Amino acid sequence: MTGKQRTNRLRMRAGIAAAVVIAVTGAWKWNSTGVQYDTVRVARGDVEASVSAVGKLQPRRYVDVGAQVSGMILKLHVQAGVAVEKGQLLVEIDPNVQKATVDAGRASLAGLRAQLADQQAQHLLAFQQADRQRKLDAGGATRTEDVQVAEAALSSAAARIDHLKAQIDQTHATVQADEVRLGYTRIYAPMAGTVVSVDAREGQTLNATYQTPSILRIADLSTMTVWTEVSEADVRRVKAGMPVYFTTLGSAGHEPRRWHGEVRQVLPAPPSGDGKSADTALAPSSNKVVLYTALFDIDNADGELMPLMTAQVNFVSAAARNVVTVPLAALSPLQASKPEPKKIAASQRSQRFRARILRSDGKPEEREVEVGVRNRVRAEVLQGIREGELLITGERDTGAGVKRFQL
Repeated sequence: MTGKQRTNRLRMRAGIAAAVVIAVTGAWKWNSTGVQYDTVRVARGDVEASVSAVGKLQPRRYVDVGAQVSGMILKLHVQAGVAVEKGQLLVEIDPNVQKATVDAGRASLAGLRAQLADQQAQHLLAFQQADRQRKLDAGGATRTEDVQVAEAALSSAAARIDHLKAQIDQTHATVQADEVRLGYTRIYAPMAGTVVSVDAREGQTLNATYQTPSILRIADLSTMTVWTEVSEADVRRVKAGMPVYFTTLGSAGHEPRRWHGEVRQVLPAPPSGDGKSADTALAPSSNKVVLYTALFDIDNADGELMPLMTAQVNFVSAAARNVVTVPLAALSPLQASKPEPKKIAASQRSQRFRARILRSDGKPEEREVEVGVRNRVRAEVLQGIREGELLITGERDTGAGVKRFQL
């Protein structure tokens, strides 16, 4: 090997070594930060702030049909699921006892009227005798004692007539009541609707002495009411007139059907389901979650909703459509000053956060962002971030990569 070739080879080795040093140095500089950023591109979308709760569906209008007289059910004309019209015959109860009572009352009434007729004849006779005695007394042909006896007999006959008339009125009222009870042996539908439950059977004996036995329930299923249980932590955010929607556990398909409505009212006190007095029911409890009841109505013309279905309810307290949105987890709150009263009274309160944007040169930039409607996942951006920018959502340490370049 000549000297010139040896010199060229040494220069080549030196150049390769220099290139390796430069590469390692560059790699070290690239990894000297030790951070790789996770980003998401800012885009438009919908943001909804809501209160979640669970409710039960009940018919808006329903009535429990009961028996007002005791007796055996002779005929039950309807069954569960049947549609009925107002005034339709539903149940027939054995009328024999009630009919016998009515017949006895009518007979008693007839007897009293016969006695009244007899007494009226006696009164006429007493009147004639008293009149005769008064005429004789005027001519001095009778004793004063006989006149007084005749007058007393006349007054007594009139009193007995008044007594019999009072008895007739009393008995007549009793007969009318018995006739009404006889009518109760045939039970008619008090409203149009659907028979949703039947609690009695033909041949069953009903005892209406102390309480009204329930036979069946009729409900108008065209309008349903959702009875929603709202926790005490969220109840102040639920107001009458607030939009609300819900889904049911039986919703078919990949996208559950939503029913939309409006809050009708929030009951002022939690329900008492243990039969205790109102004072006891309103007493604080240390081992129970206090739940309040919010009501809203839903049209059910298609009959998809059924009584006692479970509803997954969302009360919408604020919503923004087609706005710039970002993940709430990528924001960190700033220490906010006390907002002005007008801002507090707005439909939703704005708040300032801190966010980081990845610039086009690969460096992060800290921004102050004002957000509006927000929930647990996303927030509406009012100012501070533009659509299309890269929002930093996280970062990872990449310092381990340096080891690949160590010699």
